Amino acid sequence: MESVKGRVWLLGDNIDTDAIYPGKYLPIIVPQEMALHALEGIDPEFPKKLQPGDIIVAGSNFGCGSSREQAATCLKACGIAAIVAGSYSRIFFRNAINQGLPLVESKEARNSIKEGDVINIDFARGRIVVPGGELAFHPLPSFLTQILEDGGLIEYTKKKIAKKI
Repeated sequence: MESVKGRVWLLGDNIDTDAIYPGKYLPIIVPQEMALHALEGIDPEFPKKLQPGDIIVAGSNFGCGSSREQAATCLKACGIAAIVAGSYSRIFFRNAINQGLPLVESKEARNSIKEGDVINIDFARGRIVVPGGELAFHPLPSFLTQILEDGGLIEYTKKKIAKKI
Protein backbone atom coordinates (compact mmCIF):
# COMPACT_ATOMS: atom_id res chain seq x y z
CA MET A 1 0.00 0.00 0.00
CA GLU A 2 2.18 2.78 -1.27
CA SER A 3 -0.54 5.25 -2.20
CA VAL A 4 -4.24 5.79 -2.84
CA LYS A 5 -5.99 8.24 -5.12
CA GLY A 6 -9.61 9.24 -4.75
CA ARG A 7 -12.41 11.77 -4.64
CA VAL A 8 -12.77 13.74 -1.41
CA TRP A 9 -15.76 14.05 0.90
CA LEU A 10 -15.29 16.87 3.44
CA LEU A 11 -16.58 16.47 6.98
CA GLY A 12 -16.24 18.67 10.05
CA ASP A 13 -14.94 18.29 13.58
CA ASN A 14 -16.14 15.79 16.18
CA ILE A 15 -17.70 13.31 13.76
CA ASP A 16 -18.83 10.65 16.20
CA THR A 17 -19.35 6.95 15.69
CA ASP A 18 -23.13 7.36 15.75
CA ALA A 19 -22.92 9.75 12.78
CA ILE A 20 -20.64 7.28 10.98
CA TYR A 21 -22.76 4.22 11.78
CA PRO A 22 -26.04 4.93 13.63
CA GLY A 23 -26.67 2.76 16.69
CA LYS A 24 -30.05 1.59 15.42
CA TYR A 25 -28.17 -0.62 12.93
CA LEU A 26 -25.97 -2.41 15.47
CA PRO A 27 -27.83 -5.72 15.01
CA ILE A 28 -26.53 -5.85 11.41
CA ILE A 29 -23.36 -7.94 11.32
CA VAL A 30 -22.66 -8.36 7.59
CA PRO A 31 -20.13 -5.68 6.50
CA GLN A 32 -21.70 -5.20 3.03
CA GLU A 33 -25.07 -4.52 4.70
CA MET A 34 -23.40 -2.16 7.19
CA ALA A 35 -21.98 -0.21 4.25
CA LEU A 36 -25.53 0.68 3.21
CA HIS A 37 -25.74 2.92 6.29
CA ALA A 38 -22.27 4.54 6.27
CA LEU A 39 -22.39 8.21 7.31
CA GLU A 40 -26.18 8.11 7.29
CA GLY A 41 -26.13 10.09 10.55
CA ILE A 42 -24.66 13.04 8.64
CA ASP A 43 -26.70 12.73 5.45
CA PRO A 44 -29.31 9.99 4.85
CA GLU A 45 -28.27 9.98 1.17
CA PHE A 46 -24.56 9.55 1.91
CA PRO A 47 -24.53 5.77 1.43
CA LYS A 48 -25.83 6.22 -2.12
CA LYS A 49 -23.24 8.91 -2.91
CA LEU A 50 -20.14 7.03 -1.71
CA GLN A 51 -18.08 5.15 -4.26
CA PRO A 52 -15.22 2.70 -3.76
CA GLY A 53 -11.96 4.64 -3.65
CA ASP A 54 -13.44 7.78 -2.09
CA ILE A 55 -11.44 9.54 0.63
CA ILE A 56 -12.85 11.27 3.69
CA VAL A 57 -11.15 14.48 4.83
CA ALA A 58 -12.32 15.70 8.22
CA GLY A 59 -11.45 18.03 11.06
CA SER A 60 -10.37 17.06 14.54
CA ASN A 61 -11.54 14.24 16.80
CA PHE A 62 -12.85 11.98 14.02
CA GLY A 63 -14.52 8.85 15.39
CA CYS A 64 -15.25 10.19 18.86
CA GLY A 65 -18.14 8.82 20.89
CA SER A 66 -18.80 5.18 21.62
CA SER A 67 -16.19 2.55 20.91
CA ARG A 68 -18.24 0.74 18.28
CA GLU A 69 -16.01 -1.01 15.78
CA GLN A 70 -18.88 -1.00 13.27
CA ALA A 71 -17.99 2.61 12.39
CA ALA A 72 -14.65 1.55 10.91
CA THR A 73 -16.11 -1.67 9.50
CA CYS A 74 -18.85 0.10 7.52
CA LEU A 75 -16.42 2.66 6.06
CA LYS A 76 -14.04 -0.08 4.96
CA ALA A 77 -16.94 -2.13 3.54
CA CYS A 78 -18.26 0.73 1.42
CA GLY A 79 -14.82 1.15 -0.14
CA ILE A 80 -13.42 4.24 1.56
CA ALA A 81 -9.76 4.21 0.51
CA ALA A 82 -8.47 6.33 3.41
CA ILE A 83 -9.40 8.95 5.95
CA VAL A 84 -7.45 12.16 6.48
CA ALA A 85 -8.33 14.05 9.67
CA GLY A 86 -6.84 16.62 12.01
CA SER A 87 -6.97 14.03 14.80
CA TYR A 88 -8.74 10.80 15.73
CA SER A 89 -10.34 9.25 18.75
CA ARG A 90 -7.83 6.66 19.94
CA ILE A 91 -10.43 3.86 19.91
CA PHE A 92 -11.54 4.70 16.35
CA PHE A 93 -7.89 4.86 15.24
CA ARG A 94 -7.25 1.38 16.59
CA ASN A 95 -10.50 -0.03 15.16
CA ALA A 96 -9.70 1.40 11.72
CA ILE A 97 -6.18 -0.06 11.69
CA ASN A 98 -7.63 -3.41 12.83
CA GLN A 99 -9.98 -3.28 9.81
CA GLY A 100 -7.17 -2.32 7.42
CA LEU A 101 -8.54 1.19 6.85
CA PRO A 102 -5.67 3.67 6.29
CA LEU A 103 -5.65 6.84 8.38
CA VAL A 104 -3.58 9.99 7.94
CA GLU A 105 -3.30 12.77 10.47
CA SER A 106 -3.02 16.25 8.98
CA LYS A 107 -4.21 19.39 10.73
CA GLU A 108 -4.03 21.49 7.54
CA ALA A 109 -5.83 19.12 5.15
CA ARG A 110 -9.39 20.10 6.13
CA ASN A 111 -8.76 23.73 5.17
CA SER A 112 -6.58 22.98 2.12
CA ILE A 113 -8.79 20.52 0.24
CA LYS A 114 -12.20 21.06 -1.33
CA GLU A 115 -15.01 18.56 -1.53
CA GLY A 116 -14.84 16.72 -4.83
CA ASP A 117 -11.08 17.27 -5.25
CA VAL A 118 -9.15 14.22 -6.33
CA ILE A 119 -6.13 13.74 -4.09
CA ASN A 120 -3.29 11.24 -3.95
CA ILE A 121 -2.00 10.05 -0.59
CA ASP A 122 1.57 8.77 -0.77
CA PHE A 123 1.95 6.80 2.46
CA ALA A 124 5.61 5.96 1.93
CA ARG A 125 6.68 9.60 1.38
CA GLY A 126 4.24 11.13 3.88
CA ARG A 127 2.68 13.40 1.24
CA ILE A 128 -0.84 14.29 0.17
CA VAL A 129 -0.85 15.60 -3.38
CA VAL A 130 -3.68 18.11 -3.71
CA PRO A 131 -4.66 20.44 -6.54
CA GLY A 132 -2.00 23.11 -6.43
CA GLY A 133 0.50 21.48 -4.10
CA GLU A 134 1.41 18.98 -1.44
CA LEU A 135 0.77 18.56 2.26
CA ALA A 136 3.17 16.66 4.50
CA PHE A 137 2.23 14.19 7.24
CA HIS A 138 4.08 11.82 9.54
CA PRO A 139 3.94 8.34 8.00
CA LEU A 140 2.62 5.54 10.17
CA PRO A 141 5.13 3.30 11.92
CA SER A 142 6.19 0.28 9.88
CA PHE A 143 4.32 -2.26 12.01
CA LEU A 144 1.01 -0.39 11.47
CA THR A 145 1.77 -0.07 7.75
CA GLN A 146 2.29 -3.83 7.63
CA ILE A 147 -1.09 -4.44 9.32
CA LEU A 148 -2.74 -2.19 6.71
CA GLU A 149 -0.92 -3.88 3.82
CA ASP A 150 -2.07 -7.27 5.08
CA GLY A 151 -5.69 -6.08 5.13
CA GLY A 152 -6.13 -5.65 8.88
CA LEU A 153 -5.08 -7.19 12.15
CA ILE A 154 -6.70 -10.60 11.60
CA GLU A 155 -4.95 -11.17 8.25
CA TYR A 156 -1.69 -9.80 9.67
CA THR A 157 -1.90 -12.24 12.58
CA LYS A 158 -2.72 -15.17 10.30
CA LYS A 159 0.39 -14.42 8.22
CA LYS A 160 2.56 -14.18 11.33
CA ILE A 161 1.27 -17.51 12.62
CA ALA A 162 1.65 -19.18 9.21
CA LYS A 163 5.33 -18.13 9.08
CA LYS A 164 5.94 -19.87 12.43
CA ILE A 165 4.31 -23.13 11.39
